[in-house]
Amino acid sequence: MSFSSFTKNELSRIPIEDMCCAKAELAALVRINGLIQISGQNKVTLKFTTENAAIARRTFSLLKTIYDTNVEVMVRRNKQLKKNNNYLIVVPNTEITKKILEDVGFIQDGENALFQLNYKIPSNIIKKRCCKRAYIRGAFLGGGSITNPEKTYHLEFVTNSEEHAENLSTLINSFGLNSKIVFRKESYVVYLKEGEQIVDLLNVMGAHQALLKLEDIRVLKEVRNNINRIVNCETANLDKTIDASLRQIENIEYIDATIGLEKLPKNLLELAYLRLKHRDSSLKELGTMLDPPVGKSGVNHRFRRIEEIAENLRDGGRK
Repeated sequence: MSFSSFTKNELSRIPIEDMCCAKAELAALVRINGLIQISGQNKVTLKFTTENAAIARRTFSLLKTIYDTNVEVMVRRNKQLKKNNNYLIVVPNTEITKKILEDVGFIQDGENALFQLNYKIPSNIIKKRCCKRAYIRGAFLGGGSITNPEKTYHLEFVTNSEEHAENLSTLINSFGLNSKIVFRKESYVVYLKEGEQIVDLLNVMGAHQALLKLEDIRVLKEVRNNINRIVNCETANLDKTIDASLRQIENIEYIDATIGLEKLPKNLLELAYLRLKHRDSSLKELGTMLDPPVGKSGVNHRFRRIEEIAENLRDGGRK
């Protein structure tokens, strides 16, 4: 099961308790996933389609809880393409359909109401904070998705209306988030791309199991990234140590081949022998081997003096 389906299944199981929140959730589903069908003799039906059984049950439950009306559910399967079941939820009663559309603010009462659809989010639907959360939840169930957080962080809502996308983005951002809108494939997409903000939005919608799962993945990814950074840093430091050691050995061997190491001052001679004997040791480790011990900066200073002597010899003895 994809992470998106896991999240939607959890959201679909949230108990329907307050009618105001149920209506807010349904209002989002109508705007994103609803289809109004007008047939002969002014018959109007409201339809919802989904491939997710949990969302189909949720839509059915919302309609039955709020309106206690006849709701038809049909299941279709495309065997040729081997796709999932396609669930069709239908409100066949014209009067109930009109009432639903009026209640959620999708149409206004009047003769041409069905031809003047309102994609704006009505302010009376989202007066309470709990209703705002319910509306966002409904929008995610109807047209949302979230990528596998192990790969990347991306959560989005897809809607056909620019006006609705702007309203939805504003609603999401009222919770201190920073959603943005992009036009893609004839649709408007409201999206979040930061892991922390997606976690916050999951909490807003009530997807706490998905939130914990995402947080576990985030922590694991952070640990992996920290380990990689540490390894890369240690590798880089090791490379520097090896390069410095090779350069120091080269200088020492050049001095030995030209004037002999015995010509070096006692403190430099002691360090030169130690470096030849302990080629992989760090400056700090070499310092502890000296008698008396010398700090890292002191060892580094002595190697600079050895390098200066070697360079002078390479330049023909000029100081």
